Order: sequence, then C-alpha cells, then structure tokens
Amino acid sequence: MHLLFVSSLLPDDDPSTGFEIANRAIVAAYRHHGVRLTFVGFRRPGSRPVRADEICLGELAIENSGASTLRKAAWVGAAFARNLPVGAAKVAGLSRAELLGRLAEAGPVDGYVLSSVQMPAAYPFLAREKPSIFIAHNVEYRSARENARNAGSLHTRVLFGREAALLERAEATICRDATVVHTLSEDDRDGLGLAGSDKCVPLALTVGRPNVADTGERTHDVGLIGTWSWAPNRVGLDWFVDEVVPLLPPDISIAVAGRFDGPAPAARANVAFLGRVEDAQRFVGASRALALATKGGTGVQLKTIETFEEGMPAVATPQALRGVDRVPANVRVADTPRDFADRIVELLAAERAGQPLRLDGSAFARAQAAALDAGIAAGLERFTATINAPRVPATSAGTDLACPPQLVRTGGR
Repeated sequence: MHLLFVSSLLPDDDPSTGFEIANRAIVAAYRHHGVRLTFVGFRRPGSRPVRADEICLGELAIENSGASTLRKAAWVGAAFARNLPVGAAKVAGLSRAELLGRLAEAGPVDGYVLSSVQMPAAYPFLAREKPSIFIAHNVEYRSARENARNAGSLHTRVLFGREAALLERAEATICRDATVVHTLSEDDRDGLGLAGSDKCVPLALTVGRPNVADTGERTHDVGLIGTWSWAPNRVGLDWFVDEVVPLLPPDISIAVAGRFDGPAPAARANVAFLGRVEDAQRFVGASRALALATKGGTGVQLKTIETFEEGMPAVATPQALRGVDRVPANVRVADTPRDFADRIVELLAAERAGQPLRLDGSAFARAQAAALDAGIAAGLERFTATINAPRVPATSAGTDLACPPQLVRTGGR
C-alpha cells in the first residue's frame, strides 16, 4: 500500500515539538505494517535537503516563535482575506491545480494520511479527493475556545473566538469526509462528535526514545519542558509560575525548557528559563522531579508520555493524564496549587533522603508502542475494507463533492 503522508511540515531529523514527535511515532507504526509513505509538506528555511520520498511544497517559516510582529500581522490578514483560521492560512498559498500537480509526482497512491487539520482545512478537497485517514492530534476548536476564555484582551478574545467557530466547522467536515479518523484520546473522540463511530480509532503514542542509564547528574530540582509558544501549554506554565511557585520553598530550583512566543513570564529568582535545549532527554534526566502542569488543551501530552517512559518521578494535573490508562507509582496527581506544591515537596524530600524514585519505564514504553501499533493496524483494516468495497454510483441528488467551495473548512494550530 502506498499512502501520501500530508502535513504542514516535512519530517525533521531532530523533532522538537509534540506534534513532530507524534508524527514520527505514527510514521514508524505505518512502516511496521509495510505501508510505503511519501511525505508532502513545506520545508523550514535552511533545513536539511529534500529526500527522494518527499514532495516539498516550498519553504515556509510556520512557527509563531521567532516570527516578527509584521509577519504575524500578515498571517492574520491572510486568514481574514481567505476566511480561514491563521494556521490554515499559513499553508494555503497553492491553488487546487498546483497542489494536485505536486501530489501527482508521487505516482499512483491508495490514499492520503492527513496529519492534523492545517492542510485539509486549507485544501478541503484533500479529505475526499482520495480515500483519506485523518489524524486529529487535538480537538482544535475546543483549544481555541479555551484560548478565548484565557485571553487577556478583548482583541485576542475575539480572534480566538473566530478561530473556534471556523475550526469547529472544519473538523466536522474533515471527519465526515475521511474514511478513518484517529484521535489521540477517547475524550477527543467525543469532542469530534465520533463517540460510538466505527470510523474513529483512538491511538496511543510513544516517544520512542531508548532509555539511557541514570548518570546521577542533577542540575535542578524541578523540570518543565514543552512548546510554550502553543497557547494551551502556556496557560499551564503561567498557572505553575504564578500560583504554584510562590507556595514552594525558595531554595527549590526550577528549570523551564522550551521555546516561547514572546517573553517568558515574570517569575521568582529560583526559576530559570533555558529556551530550547539541545538534548531534551538529558534535561529530563537531570531533573529530580518533573512538573506536568497542564491546565487546558486537548489530545495527549507528549511530555507526559516521555516522563513515564523515562521512569521519572513527577507531579501531574488530571489534565496532563489525558489518554493515559495507568499512572506509574512515582507520579502524584494534584489539581490545586497548594496540593501541587505539597506533592513536589514530598517527592523532593524522599529523593534527598535516598529513596529511589526513578522507575524502569521500558514496560510502559513497550505497552504504548504495542497499543499504537494495534490502533494503526485497526485503521488500516477499515481503510482497506472501505476502498475495496463495491462503489455505489453517484446520483443527481448528491452534491458535487469534487469541487467544494473553498470557504470556511479550515483549521490548524
């Protein structure tokens, strides 16, 4: 089977965001089942050369972090001009004919894997041009609604409210048209209106890194890592810095790794912001404990999966445990600032008293990988059965799905 794997960006050799890490794990599962993949997407400026199994749609600096104010304003302007949310407007520069011409370079294919909403939202025909598998990394409209509620200004609240309305319609259209839909949690299945639907197959995820031996090096007491330029992640970090940190003893050192869109939040002297670290696994291992301070968003938190696969002690909010069936014994769950701070103090006290808190996370990692493999297999089984089923001739009563209006079928982070 030959499938086009369509995403906003071509794969990175060193993925740094949760989205990219999830894509890498999903791609490995498809290959394990013998699927030939050709990748379609844009290339970051200055990134590695395009490979033989890739179709580059052009160079595109897509992340908010690092983008100038003028560039962001241009994205918003393009979104309003095209009646698209910002994430879709970033990738919507090709005409239908141009995109189909580029896709044809792959030769005969059995269908498309549409990874996240950006591309099928910008180009609505993708979900029905050929049989398609839609991988919903998040319920984007719900995240946008949360962002609107958390916005600090009326202007930002209005922008996120507009995004939520467009995204809800886009995700409903994509899920309707796709042959198979993969979500990353049962909650997201409900959020997309697919509860009880046979076409929806939730996936587990694995970070897929081999475990490394604990060197004993500890550079900080509490570690947090994430892509803080993504608004739902930033909400959790702000909650931790503003409400949890003041309740912790001032001699507890806290290190925050990851990129920001704009300045880092104001914080006490015991909080260090490191930016993007070269070796995320080393940063995690150099922490005495991790804080999984998720307070919003949808989908699965890859930093939670990574924490558990590394066997790290952690304190987690209930929201950080989305899509996780079994919580390791060295993880404490806390929802209020006071409880979260107390659980951190308890873990650090036990670690300093010589109590071994790190576990062997390899069993958790193997279980995640097996569950991901099974989910991909189930999706491929349904996909194959559908494309091999006898076709029912179209009737004049139907609509022309080959030429849909390019209006509000939109989306993207």
